Amino acid sequence: MSNYVFVIDAGKRPLDPVHPGQARRLLSLGLAAVFRRYPFTIILKESRAQQPVNEYVLKIDPGSKITGIALLLRQNVLWAAQLIHRGFQIKEKLLQRSQRRRNRRARKTRYRQARFLNRTSVKGSLPPSLAHRVLTTMTWVKRLMRYCPVTAIAQELVRFDTQALQNPEISGVEYQRGELFGYEVREYLLEKWGRKCAYCGKENTCLEVEHIQPKSKGGTDRLSNLTLACHQCNQKKGDRPIEDFLKKKADLLNKIRSLAIAPLRDAAAVNATRWALYSALKDTGLNVSAATGGRTKWNRIRLGLPKTHWLDAACVGAVDDLNVLTSKPLSIKARGQGGRQKAALNKYGYPVRHNPLRPIRGWFTGDVVSFQGKVGRLTPRTDGRFCITLPNKAQLNLKPGEVQFLKPVQRKDGYEYS
Repeated sequence: MSNYVFVIDAGKRPLDPVHPGQARRLLSLGLAAVFRRYPFTIILKESRAQQPVNEYVLKIDPGSKITGIALLLRQNVLWAAQLIHRGFQIKEKLLQRSQRRRNRRARKTRYRQARFLNRTSVKGSLPPSLAHRVLTTMTWVKRLMRYCPVTAIAQELVRFDTQALQNPEISGVEYQRGELFGYEVREYLLEKWGRKCAYCGKENTCLEVEHIQPKSKGGTDRLSNLTLACHQCNQKKGDRPIEDFLKKKADLLNKIRSLAIAPLRDAAAVNATRWALYSALKDTGLNVSAATGGRTKWNRIRLGLPKTHWLDAACVGAVDDLNVLTSKPLSIKARGQGGRQKAALNKYGYPVRHNPLRPIRGWFTGDVVSFQGKVGRLTPRTDGRFCITLPNKAQLNLKPGEVQFLKPVQRKDGYEYS
């Protein structure tokens, strides 16, 4: 079933979300109108006396690539979404920009001094790629607070304590060997090794924690010596060194060795932004609670729920039982507001063409439009041949004379929805 529909009164005050069937009934009877397409919100046409509303809890499962969001009324999951970040894209673009800037300074032109020493940063500020994750999450928290009477927020504050996992004695054995210790280690390994066997690549099977260098051969329990293997590969390897086990698979051996010592950048990104997001949530004035990722996974396994980001969000914190009333979460992909470059550059940093000025015939890239009953994301072009990307990724190319029949559904806001 789809998400519940948000409802606001004529004064734009949030009311209780309603079932999609009830929303269709209000629209068909003319008692309400569509206020916003994503997230789908209707507005009542007549003012009503102030009526009491229920108290809703917004739960957040922050991630480096995808953040899960769930809206709960007591034990009922009414609305869910998955927010796809673009932090790694921002990092790559900033790196390309600095490389091109360095290249321009090194060309056969007059010497221009580097400017990076002239800039100062505020103490405690985050890099743009990390700040993006906090800002986009807060954008949607504030947006949901406008359309739903949210009274409390629950956040998964820490996913992995990487320092404690690398050094089990950092705070004592009692801290490291708590009730949820196994869940923290396994969740870390699942994220790092892509939830599949490191040796055969098998997925959707029972995976076991395996020592790359056997303990009988001097191996340790450090995370750099742990991987995941299916039962067959684990038994087949036994206590043999990995060099002996994969002596005929040199490429796989090198891949496992490099991945074993590589840091988990996703976990590092989450750990770097967790307190900034927590502080931003506290500034909303709502009651904010926090929990660990180990507890989230413990709740999800105990309730028998599949592994998804939005269900992880619903399982954050204290959970006795869950009644999931939606099965189609809203997918929100951050696309940005567009660049300000006047020219497109090649890989050497030379301009190859000029970017057109926006808007083009009144349309921006990212506008959600309707054409002959089909709704999609618009890409305008200066020659009039507009393109509409449909939800199934199919593209609909328009002729210059067909642009006049476009109908706006929702103006661009920096996100792509499906």
